[in-house]
Amino acid sequence: MEEKRLIGVDLGGTNVRAAHISSEGIEKMNIEAVKSKGSVQDVLEQIYGLIDQLGLEGIEGIGLGVPGPVDEDRGIVYELINIPAWKKVEVKKKFEERYGIPVKVQNDANCFAVAEKFYGKGHECRSFIGLIVGTGMAGGIFINDQLYTGPNSMAGEFGMIKYLDKFYEYYSCGQFFNNVHGISGKEAYKRAVSGDKQAIDMWKEFGNHLGTAIEAILYAYDPEKIILGGSLGQSLSLYEDYIWTALDNFAFKNSLKNLKIEASELDNPGLLGAAALHHL
Repeated sequence: MEEKRLIGVDLGGTNVRAAHISSEGIEKMNIEAVKSKGSVQDVLEQIYGLIDQLGLEGIEGIGLGVPGPVDEDRGIVYELINIPAWKKVEVKKKFEERYGIPVKVQNDANCFAVAEKFYGKGHECRSFIGLIVGTGMAGGIFINDQLYTGPNSMAGEFGMIKYLDKFYEYYSCGQFFNNVHGISGKEAYKRAVSGDKQAIDMWKEFGNHLGTAIEAILYAYDPEKIILGGSLGQSLSLYEDYIWTALDNFAFKNSLKNLKIEASELDNPGLLGAAALHHL
């Protein structure tokens, strides 16, 4: 990876983070609760403040990751559900006018995959899926060492595919536990690790649903590896066996033989991936 000093910004629904990032990773980070109910300008000023605190000496570019649709060529962010005022924001233009350095913008699932490519478990892979399994479910796709985003940067929205009576996200991310069993994923985790059989069975059920979603991804992309991120990715040991059980009837056994499904080990992948957009 080419040595560059960059700033990564991770704009989430709860927090906004900004950090100095080098080839070694995060050097310095600032974080605040995002002003999610504020105006477009309120949130922009908040991000500017975090960047200004870091300083731009020696910085060659800024990357921003957001939880929603992006026109990556023009750097326009659309319809952020968790920040209602952000309907259409020309982020690239505004940031480049303010700072005078290149700015790249991408959605958070793609940033996760980029982080894994340059800093994590996707480094040795030519084709892999970085699959966020948290409050929602979405993925970033690398094919032959290239990030594939689609014309609207929304490729990889696997959670929106119809499944059973709903769609995959209803059953294959943290929503599952509340939607189906009326408890939080955090509570289900606590109960399962303490040996509660009912909770263990919930994770078995969850693993089967997620395995079915992964089966569809395999038929579409045939990746070498699927890297799970998000809060539920860190709980992989509770349901990994049930993913593989759900894949028992997958038609192409040689693909399964070579496939790896692993949990991300990165801290703050959104920041790392946003900055690493400048390495693509």
